[in-house]
Amino acid sequence: MTRVVLGSKLVSLESYLTLWAGGDELKSAVRDTVLALSDGALELQSVLARGALEGDLGTATGGTGGGDVQKELDLRANDILLRHLASAPVAAVASEELETAVDLDNDKPLVVALDPLDGSSNIETNVTVGLIFSVLPKLQALTGDRHFLQPGSRQVAAGIVIFGPQTTFLLTVGDGAHVFTLDPATRTFVCTDANVSIPPTTIEYAINDSNYRHWDEAVRIYIDDCRRGARGPRAIDFNMRWVGSFVAEISRIFSRGGIYLYPADKRTGYGFGRLRLIYEVNPAAWLIEQAGGKATTGHERILDIVPTKLHGHAPIICGSHDEVDYVCRLYAQPEALGDRSPLFRKRSFFHF
Repeated sequence: MTRVVLGSKLVSLESYLTLWAGGDELKSAVRDTVLALSDGALELQSVLARGALEGDLGTATGGTGGGDVQKELDLRANDILLRHLASAPVAAVASEELETAVDLDNDKPLVVALDPLDGSSNIETNVTVGLIFSVLPKLQALTGDRHFLQPGSRQVAAGIVIFGPQTTFLLTVGDGAHVFTLDPATRTFVCTDANVSIPPTTIEYAINDSNYRHWDEAVRIYIDDCRRGARGPRAIDFNMRWVGSFVAEISRIFSRGGIYLYPADKRTGYGFGRLRLIYEVNPAAWLIEQAGGKATTGHERILDIVPTKLHGHAPIICGSHDEVDYVCRLYAQPEALGDRSPLFRKRSFFHF
């Protein structure tokens, strides 16, 4: 594979994709689809920037195909993106906001799965939110949901657009992972970090600690080790981070490394984690891998999972490669590592 060299920070998203696509027909379709999504993201960014001036966007409207409470802003985001994708080379679109996939033009070569606005439950608090998308090849002679029951390893593009203090676009088309930042003056995305490389080690972890009592043993051992810091078996002080917005967590890993965990747990309905495999976990996993990191359930590579339903869930542990490997070893052999193992357990009456 020939890698596009992004030596200038002034390379636009469109220029990069055009250079990458060359004269290849399928790649050109991917380019056009990603650009349609970026146009939709620009329109959505304008809505978000106006906040309450756009009305009460946090109003709950009911349930969604993904099972969450749906808000007015979720519907707005979904409508905006569907409108922009209608003219792209896309056969079908699956969305967290829709029970079933929408067929557009079955003669087109691609399908798109998306979470139109991840983190919208926090929109009233002005917390970072974002668009997550996955582009897959259309499966011949199929329609609707069946197009999307492909492992993440078959993705041809994946991206996260993060609406925060800056609007940034994390993108991979299998040519490394790149960060494009919105220039407000020109309303274009320009490359600000090419061929991102996530540090293999880290001292930051992100997890919803309130679920500690519901986790399996491997995750609890890992978190206990991190909590004990320099006095524990890891011999290093860790920092915990938790925004409650998946896209914000992935953005932080891209900028400085770290590990993010949303494991399966014992709560009803959480046996396969919290996040959706097709349109949240898979695109994030491919981005992480393309930047040199690792993404797993604790037992298997995320991108090897074959989905069985459109809105199915999957656990995810992702980020800095060596740290994710450490957690995988705890899953495989919890007695061999960690502060509770015979190798590390303190023999004092007091256990700090």
